[in-house]
Amino acid sequence: MSFTVNAEISQFNGKLFKLSHDSETTHTKMDVNVFLPSGPSEKIPVLLYLSGLTCTPNNASEKSFFQYFANKFGFAIIFPDTSPRGAGIEGEDDSWDFGTGAAFYVDSTQEPWSKNYNMYSYVHKELLDKLAAYYPQLDIKDNISITGHSMGGYGALAGFFKNPGRYKSVSAFAPISNPSNCKWGEKCFGNYLGEDKESWYQYDPTHLIKSYKGPTPDILIHQGAQDGFYTKDEQLQPENFVAAAKESGYAGKVDLHVVDGYDHSYFFISSFAEDHAKFHAKYLGL
Repeated sequence: MSFTVNAEISQFNGKLFKLSHDSETTHTKMDVNVFLPSGPSEKIPVLLYLSGLTCTPNNASEKSFFQYFANKFGFAIIFPDTSPRGAGIEGEDDSWDFGTGAAFYVDSTQEPWSKNYNMYSYVHKELLDKLAAYYPQLDIKDNISITGHSMGGYGALAGFFKNPGRYKSVSAFAPISNPSNCKWGEKCFGNYLGEDKESWYQYDPTHLIKSYKGPTPDILIHQGAQDGFYTKDEQLQPENFVAAAKESGYAGKVDLHVVDGYDHSYFFISSFAEDHAKFHAKYLGL
């Protein structure tokens, strides 16, 4: 058995499973939460939700309220972790925005991170393949969409562009839209990928969208107007992404909502989870 079931929780008439498994990609034990809706037990569409800095699979599954809408519309949700944990690398627990909880959804090329910090391949390849085998009722291979928050919003956008046609749709909450141009991205990219910025651009949505060749479903983004990471620290920069879209096949297809009164928290995410659930349900054929 590839997964250990640590908890099975009834929620919104569906079931939330808290799982763990040994990863060949990160060389660590990894946690993942999976929500299965009630209703039909075959060919269940899937939404992959990528979380932000410091988060575990529990943050979104306990605070986002996505499962209510997943059960209503009839799709499953996969909540991966945000990094390897317990890799034993010196310095991985020294700061909240790098290392543990902050793997930035890249495949690291630099020592000492390259052995364990390979979350791009873990999320988009190993984890999905293993879950497809473990839950054959999930239509992971043919009917899956992707979303995420902050670092996870960046990860969702990058994963969509790097896998043309793999995901039916993509959305994001307060994504780090131009990571090669902000402090979070500079810190993580510089340490995980090295100093060559060309390697950074291979994960940066604002660069990837310009050369993307594939299906172009609309992209939905919500951003809180009172989010300090947006207004003060300039970590998020969704306008840069929108500007880049205008120079690509995505001109006019990025729907950015900057909403007054909201910050960066799960109060913000839960307020607009229904909008994103409806958005993905349409593309998943529900």
